[in-house]
Amino acid sequence: MELHEAALDNLRFIRETMERAGSFTAISGWGQVVIGVTGLLAAVLAGRQGSPADWLAVWVGAAVIASAVGIVTTGMKARAVGESVRSGPGRKFVLTLAPTLVAGGVLTIVLFRAGLVGVLPGMWLTLFGAATIAAGSYSVRAVPGMGVLFMVLGAVALFAPPEWGDAFMAAGFGGLHVVFGTLIARRHGG
Repeated sequence: MELHEAALDNLRFIRETMERAGSFTAISGWGQVVIGVTGLLAAVLAGRQGSPADWLAVWVGAAVIASAVGIVTTGMKARAVGESVRSGPGRKFVLTLAPTLVAGGVLTIVLFRAGLVGVLPGMWLTLFGAATIAAGSYSVRAVPGMGVLFMVLGAVALFAPPEWGDAFMAAGFGGLHVVFGTLIARRHGG
């Protein structure tokens, strides 16, 4: 019996090691909740701005804050669970997330200069969704699921009246982050 139990323990260890090697589980659910609250506050504040430039400044500021929260909380969780963001699945997660986000930044400048501010919320939501789906292929199942919902929300926002942009942003960058962050925190530890 002892040999059988030892073999089962070894198999369990191997399975868990392979699962950790294949996915990046250090996404901080509570960090995502904070990002969501930031998105909700930004939507309220952005809706009160009198010019497109001020509106954009609010959302760019929120993106900077959200990025900092995401980097810090993911780094903290990665250290706590013994994962690295610089190698393996963590590195792949970052390398698949970053290009689409950079493309979104470049397109933001181009569209803003062209006076197409009304399409920015839909573009941001859609591109963030695409980036999240791609990066989520190296993470827990909830991450690409969230990305799909971001893409759907973004596609709807692109065809909706521009005045609804902040509501779509609140639903995506606020609501989806809070809901999925809570789900990730409860299912995957913080």
